[in-house]
Amino acid sequence: MADVADAIPLREPARGALWGSEISRLSGLDMLRAFVEHRLPDPPVARLAGLRPSEVGLGSASASMPASPWWQSGAGVFLAGTLAFLADMPLGAAVLTSAPAGWGMTTSELSINFLRTPTIRSGTLIGRGRLIHATRTLGLSEATIADGHGRLLGHATSRCMLFELPSDMPPAYRHTGGSPDTPDPYLRAVEGDVRGREFWNSLSGREIMNQIAAGEFVPPCYLLMGLRGGETGDGVAILAMAKSPWLCNAFGVIYGGAIAYLADAAMIVATGSTVPAGTAFNTIDLKVNFLRPVLPERDELHAQAAVVHRGRTISLVNCDIIDAGGKLAARATSSFLMLPGRFWEHPVHVGDELQQAANTSPS
Repeated sequence: MADVADAIPLREPARGALWGSEISRLSGLDMLRAFVEHRLPDPPVARLAGLRPSEVGLGSASASMPASPWWQSGAGVFLAGTLAFLADMPLGAAVLTSAPAGWGMTTSELSINFLRTPTIRSGTLIGRGRLIHATRTLGLSEATIADGHGRLLGHATSRCMLFELPSDMPPAYRHTGGSPDTPDPYLRAVEGDVRGREFWNSLSGREIMNQIAAGEFVPPCYLLMGLRGGETGDGVAILAMAKSPWLCNAFGVIYGGAIAYLADAAMIVATGSTVPAGTAFNTIDLKVNFLRPVLPERDELHAQAAVVHRGRTISLVNCDIIDAGGKLAARATSSFLMLPGRFWEHPVHVGDELQQAANTSPS
């Protein structure tokens, strides 16, 4: 059984680099081209998960990420938040291509609709973003997310804010944690707890989520992202995530996709605590409003999730992301497809099952 103390963001220093004053002379498009061509170094979050831009042009950007076994949940599939983690990069990059020299970008809002559940058989996850509208300080973008076989997994939109970089930016800062001979985390042999069908079909959701809260059941994705189970009740859950430098983007703040991932994980635990044994469910959509930047520090972010509506086939869940001092860093909302009587024989693909569920029972 895994121990949350073995989470990668907790057990070793981060790798990668934060960009510095060298980018202030570059337009957003030139900055991203330098990133794609490896003339700018990978930030820590890219070294953690293998997330990188693959193509960029004026008003468009693509990014890809290996479907590493580290993204597995305790059921062996990926959380829907994995797609949000990926999507934040091409969405933001598409907006950044419109920025003049000396400007940066931060995500203000991220919305995503999920269609299929990725697994390690997806091979590669690919996000393709395009700019819809931009002003001097605001951009709207959209992205599709597909797997390595060309199957559409989800569709996302984002609102991003453009800001002027400070004139006294320090030079680039490099994290050099770990042995250079050790692979980056996403390339290592996977660790963590993955349970089979019998486990999920024999225990109630509350019993399983209590194990997660107690640290008795730690999936691989928790170890990759530095997640820790907290309190769990009937329709409520608290999860924590280390504010580790591993989760930083190139501008030195916690990557928005990581915060979205934390929110989704907490809302899954809250939803799971309400279902009887063997009841399959999955995230339909996720919306996150980012309210303030989160800096890497020694403490944790806390996600407080609560089910606000529990119908037969649809549940609605809210989640607050709380930073140090009780400050609200982000607020998320998600809806879930519930499939009573449908056991965990195979992953829930929302695009295939939502209409069938709607035709057979009221929400």
